[in-house]
Amino acid sequence: MQDIFQIIKENMNLKDINATDYSPLTLAYIGDGIYEIVIRTLIVDEANRQVQKIHKEASSLVKAETQKNMILAVMDELTDEEQAVFKRGRNAKTVTKAKNATFHDYRMATGFEALMGWLYLSGSSVRMMELIQKGLEKLREQHLI
Repeated sequence: MQDIFQIIKENMNLKDINATDYSPLTLAYIGDGIYEIVIRTLIVDEANRQVQKIHKEASSLVKAETQKNMILAVMDELTDEEQAVFKRGRNAKTVTKAKNATFHDYRMATGFEALMGWLYLSGSSVRMMELIQKGLEKLREQHLI
């Protein structure tokens, strides 16, 4: 099975990269996008319904508080390298914060997004999906979503 980043890279003639070379906020930027694509795909797969309802459900799963809960739910499953990427993202100096989020939630969410971005750019989309799936399962068990 070919990784989604590899498909994009080959078809768009992108250069070889080392995901670790990117700043944590750049990783969080791409991680935010790929995580949202995964969540939207999961929601659309559930049923064909009004876009407003799809958007509402997606928004609840991509907000900072939920992302914080996701990373806490899978923290014990992370490798040392994955934990280091998360911490780099969490500790990155940002000048903004998400509206409707605490500073702590926003920092934790930034770490989560950085990890998602790093996994994606590293060609580890299968691992990214594994962590998202485990996180969603645990949040459902805890009635947090």
